[in-house]
Amino acid sequence: MMDRRGFLFSALSASALLATPALADRPRHRPVLSPAEMLAQARLGGAELGFVAIDLTTELPVSEHQSGLMLPPASTLKIVTALYALDRLGAAHRFSTRVLRDGDRLVLAGGGDPTLDSDGLASLAGQAAQAAGDWRPARFAVWGGALPRVVEIAPGQAAHLAYNPAVSGLILNFNRVHLGWRCDTDCALSLEARASGHSPRAYTIGAGVRPGGGAYLHCVGEGREHWDIPRAGLGARGTRWLPVRQPEAYAGDVFQTLARAAGLPLPSPEVIEETPSGHEIARHDSQPLPAVLGGMLRHSTNLTAEVLGLAASGADGQVASAQRMAEWLQATGAGMAQLADHSGLNAGNRISGETLARLLARPEAQSALPALLNPDPLRDVLGEASRGGGKAGAPLVQAKTGTLNFVSSLAGYASMPEGRRVAFAVLAADEARRAATEGQDWPEGSLAWVKRAKLLQRDLVAASMAPPRALRALPPEI
Repeated sequence: MMDRRGFLFSALSASALLATPALADRPRHRPVLSPAEMLAQARLGGAELGFVAIDLTTELPVSEHQSGLMLPPASTLKIVTALYALDRLGAAHRFSTRVLRDGDRLVLAGGGDPTLDSDGLASLAGQAAQAAGDWRPARFAVWGGALPRVVEIAPGQAAHLAYNPAVSGLILNFNRVHLGWRCDTDCALSLEARASGHSPRAYTIGAGVRPGGGAYLHCVGEGREHWDIPRAGLGARGTRWLPVRQPEAYAGDVFQTLARAAGLPLPSPEVIEETPSGHEIARHDSQPLPAVLGGMLRHSTNLTAEVLGLAASGADGQVASAQRMAEWLQATGAGMAQLADHSGLNAGNRISGETLARLLARPEAQSALPALLNPDPLRDVLGEASRGGGKAGAPLVQAKTGTLNFVSSLAGYASMPEGRRVAFAVLAADEARRAATEGQDWPEGSLAWVKRAKLLQRDLVAASMAPPRALRALPPEI
């Protein structure tokens, strides 16, 4: 139609055009840039872009650029994990943490609940104390074998990054410990299993401060963890979360403290490998799976993603579990992926924008995901400039972001008030700069790069939602 209109207008004489005020006075539309032109203007260096937007009514792409290019998805991979977990575990699934009475032994048995915190553990300890009555166990055991043990989600990251903890079948406070410090002449440190209502001391984790700078150093010995913290990295006072590498010992230690406070003294915890037996005397269940998924997607919790993937696959390790999820993804018909984990933290993951968008376009995804995704997710970085809140003619964007060093992604849904909806995926990555900064926490230039990438994502989604331009009315004599 555009060629035909161009031919018709080229046949008009200049005088005929000037004699038509409705045409002569109309301001010219700004040309819509192609995705390639938008990428060129985004100043992302050597970054590659994979992008596709699929109209959910016609099921056809409305805009795309290298849609089959395999790039790191970062945390948008959690969308795949969420749908995989729903398919394999079911929406009614709950994770259970139990207390068992086994002869003269009390057992804290994890069931892989990624959301268990110190408040939930306190409730469990109270139930156990009430059920135990006058009984005093001679032994106290802790079991985390419901899931395979993963020492850290993505090896190679800086040791102190709280989003890269260990994974096991017994998880507490997302396997993080809360470090607080107050440095006057010397530094006083505290390590707590902090939750909103309870914050007991973590006795199995210690820390000390060394002069100068450098990295946080971590070691494990005799069931205890120790952090060696550079003084230059601490101000006069402050707090931060640190990852836990011995989750069963950590949870057992905290449960012992909480049980004592509830009136049930326990001996020192012993971590066991064998599957426990015995009579259940207390139980704490997680919320149903959709609520767990919503928390994972909104807060981008890596630990939850890994737990869900491992629970869904039943595999005996993280890599094997990720491969099973990739096989499931291919079986849906959405496409192929090369996966090393379930959270997207591992930079070895590869997926195409087309595969991710086609997965989002499936009816099962359209039914389950939008309510679990963040509305206007670019607002955290772009503020009012995000223009994804569905106001003033802008689309309503419900999506998941993903970020690694010099990798930025966005995937989800966009809709307009008149009913038009698209599923989209935008993957941008400068792989050379990513590889050069592996394991670094926000290397120089990365924050500005991410902001420019998110502006590109905003503009690509907005352009895909623009309706096709109607032909201008022709003069009567045509």
